Amino acid sequence: MFEALGLSVGAADVYRTMLDRPGDGVGALADRLGLRPDQVRGHLDELADLMLVRASSEHPGQLRAVSPEVGLADVLARQEAELAARQARLAASRAAVTRLVADRADTRAAHGERLLGMDAIQARLEELGRRTTTECLGVHPGTGHRPEDLAAARAANAEILARGVVIRGLYQDAVRKVPHIVAHAHWVLDHGGEIRTAPVIPQRLVIVDRAQALVPIDPADTRKGALHVTEPGLVLALCELFDQAWATAVPLGAGRVEDAATGLSDTERELLRLLGSGLTDDTAGQRLGVSSRTVNRLMAAIMERLGASSRFEAGIKAAHKGWL
Repeated sequence: MFEALGLSVGAADVYRTMLDRPGDGVGALADRLGLRPDQVRGHLDELADLMLVRASSEHPGQLRAVSPEVGLADVLARQEAELAARQARLAASRAAVTRLVADRADTRAAHGERLLGMDAIQARLEELGRRTTTECLGVHPGTGHRPEDLAAARAANAEILARGVVIRGLYQDAVRKVPHIVAHAHWVLDHGGEIRTAPVIPQRLVIVDRAQALVPIDPADTRKGALHVTEPGLVLALCELFDQAWATAVPLGAGRVEDAATGLSDTERELLRLLGSGLTDDTAGQRLGVSSRTVNRLMAAIMERLGASSRFEAGIKAAHKGWL
């Protein structure tokens, strides 16, 4: 539990011991936990950074543990605020990139090229794969990834990974329930790649060596074609968009933890935000990569948790509780 809050195992042990034995100093803590005094001091610094220890009034020169009801609640509140700020920056970056891509897609400039149709896109991806030297970043929204397409990509990915190139793939949380996508993701992980998921992610995107990128001409139908971008300013914006989305995503091997205060998962919280902004069930489902039936099921669970008889009432109660 403490690790999810950014606390090391050693610091968590020190914190628990200080709660149980508030009079123990550094020496006593070291003896009790089988640590060196300098290790205890390092863990105390870690706890101090999270404001989980304070100066003791009863024992001058020592620290006391802040109660979990106060200290851990404050840690969660700060993490939620940081996450909200990152998500706000991500949303602003997504809007800026969408505008930039739309402007660039209208013309074939010196540093951008239209690739029309899947064959042209696939050929360019193969070409870029052979030339990549450091990393390949990919955003893969939705759950409609066909098994044959994923299988066909493995040979190229294996060759790239064997050369020491870093592959990072970003998917939506919804794929965690799609067996063939999960199997492909674990194949990538087993071969040294990295996979993360988030409730909502940017549009489909491939970035190679942070110098070239492919983005869809029409995000609503990515099979129509792509824009191959090499202009540094636009590639940098796309890299920043990916990095922000990656920072808020969770590694595939790690489970998403429900918010301790609300009991909401990230997907449920994002669904409330999307519906609260006026989106329909279908549109919200598309953004989350889930069906309208799943949207209805999630909302029914949220309404039951809130004791609401209608979505309107649920919205009011959610806002009152600070869930929106």
